[in-house]
Amino acid sequence: MTQNPWTRQQSPTQGPEQSAPGPSPQPADLSRRGPSAPQHGVPAPAEDQRLPKFAIPAADTLWWVGAHGGAGETTMSLLLPGTRAANHRWPIPPPPVPTPVILVARTNGSGLRAAQRAAIEWASGVVQGVAVLGLVLIADAPGRLPRVLDDFADIVGGGVPRVWDIPWIEEWRRGEAPTPDNTPDEVFEVLESIYALRASNPADYPAPY
Repeated sequence: MTQNPWTRQQSPTQGPEQSAPGPSPQPADLSRRGPSAPQHGVPAPAEDQRLPKFAIPAADTLWWVGAHGGAGETTMSLLLPGTRAANHRWPIPPPPVPTPVILVARTNGSGLRAAQRAAIEWASGVVQGVAVLGLVLIADAPGRLPRVLDDFADIVGGGVPRVWDIPWIEEWRRGEAPTPDNTPDEVFEVLESIYALRASNPADYPAPY
């Protein structure tokens, strides 16, 4: 991956010589944690409930896999240069190295159900060659989620290694491209967490092959 462009810049009055000694703090891992690999005994969804697949030449980047149309995978690929949107499909590289992917879905009922189906498909082991790092849930409306959807999001999140939440951003709704200027701090923290996860141990993602 390329250098992370989503790290907040230092204040002009604070140079390296003014930093406190010791290691730099790591980005917060804003995630709930579930299983990190497919689980024995999980039944696969019916064929017509599965995401399609496409071949990629090598596992050389992070892919965003939208669980449904309009999930926001293209937006996520713009937020982290060097990553790619999979167009609602599983990217399958040749053996033996799996490719890392992050599922993306909206927080409405249909989006959460689509994310659940994709998580079950991965957990069943029928998707060979991908390593799901987690799920990004992008708010479908401003304000807090209704209790029933918030509870459902917790259930869906329990089926993937991690969950990151992206809030509603009015500028993006109006069609503005995501930039550091129109991106809130919560999104910076999510992106730093994902970037650090991908960069820290890029080969250590369990997946069947």
